Amino acid sequence: MSERALRPRGRRAMGWMAGLILVLSSCTRIQVAPPPEIPSTPPPRVSEGPEPSPFTTPDVEEVKGVWVVRFTMTSEASVRSMVERASGAGINTLIVQVRGRADAFYSSTLEPRGESVREDEPFDPLSLTIELARERGMEVHAWVNTHLVWGPAAPPIDRRHLVRANPDWLAVPRHLADELLAVDPFEGRFFDTLVLDAEANDDRVEGIYTSPSHPEVQDRVLEVWLDLAARYDLDGIHFDYIRFPSAQYDYSIGALERFRIWLRGRVAEDRFRELDDAYERDLFAMVDGESEAWSDFRREQVDRLVLRIRDAIREVKPGLTISAAVIADRQLAYDDRFQDWARWLEEGWIDVAVPMAYTPDLTRFTELVDEARRAAGDPARVWAGIGAYMNSADGTIRMIDAARGADAGGIVLFSYDWIVGEGRGSGTPYLERLGQARLRR
Repeated sequence: MSERALRPRGRRAMGWMAGLILVLSSCTRIQVAPPPEIPSTPPPRVSEGPEPSPFTTPDVEEVKGVWVVRFTMTSEASVRSMVERASGAGINTLIVQVRGRADAFYSSTLEPRGESVREDEPFDPLSLTIELARERGMEVHAWVNTHLVWGPAAPPIDRRHLVRANPDWLAVPRHLADELLAVDPFEGRFFDTLVLDAEANDDRVEGIYTSPSHPEVQDRVLEVWLDLAARYDLDGIHFDYIRFPSAQYDYSIGALERFRIWLRGRVAEDRFRELDDAYERDLFAMVDGESEAWSDFRREQVDRLVLRIRDAIREVKPGLTISAAVIADRQLAYDDRFQDWARWLEEGWIDVAVPMAYTPDLTRFTELVDEARRAAGDPARVWAGIGAYMNSADGTIRMIDAARGADAGGIVLFSYDWIVGEGRGSGTPYLERLGQARLRR
């Protein structure tokens, strides 16, 4: 890298330390594996979709799954009850959250144990789930939250947690970029500012995210996947939050500098010099001046991680199903979250897409599932994500029927934890009612 890439630039001089830390950490390190080269991001596809291609299929004929949130994975009794109730209702696929907020609900040396796991029970929640599920002929998929790493809450207790040990890995929204430029990420107020902003905007952002373009972030996620694949008898691993929180992210100085390096050679040299000079005075000159390229850059960072993980997993455990929970509206996913999941299916980077078609509107649900089917080509590569928390049991039953009518490869309910909660209707409990009506067949 040239000296110019590292020196303080104009209005960014106050943030020279933060910029130096971020740029050095992103450009001068040994990576776990060389990042793959991928073609330039193509435009979103609106055709009927690709021809079906070979992919890793689940052993079950129809996936009848549930997402199991980490708060059920906190004690042996809770895990045992979950497996027993899910199996009794006809569920054959458990998608269990093992990385919730850059923490571990399994035995990990990479990230700290989830704070909600009972300290007096030194058990491995994932190992126990697999053991019990195998006895009942159920599949287990490890659910990994990718870039969402903390909620709008007080810092984690464990100092090894990513947001405390590596705050320079965190994504920054545009409206905070100027303010945080002048703050060393290792100062407490950097993280505190992100938390307060997430609290104030909790209708638009779920919490604190990592920067998808940061190479060490990508390395960490890859290490988590490889660790799970190598040590556990899993049927699959499941991406979640494999996206940006919105188009207003990531405007951290590290991401802006990485875009600057990426852009050189992709535009005429005169144009690059013009933008580079403007960047001396205006932090956003380059991303605003080449806004389409900026979107392509962000999309490419997400694509690159998906492809990198696919390649690595195929080397370690080729039979593992790779799936992803995705924004069901393809255009919204592509434009605002930089999640080109239709491409991932077409290129074979994932085996299955699980569109989160969360709505109480049956017509809209059916439209979203049909859109995913067209993108996949093969309907077996779509498991319809049903927001049970937004529907009555009858409404969820109608959506199960609609997914089956569309020949989807299965359904996944969000979430086990909600449908077994207190006050979910009178009479037969919600989960058991679904089992009697539709799942046990």
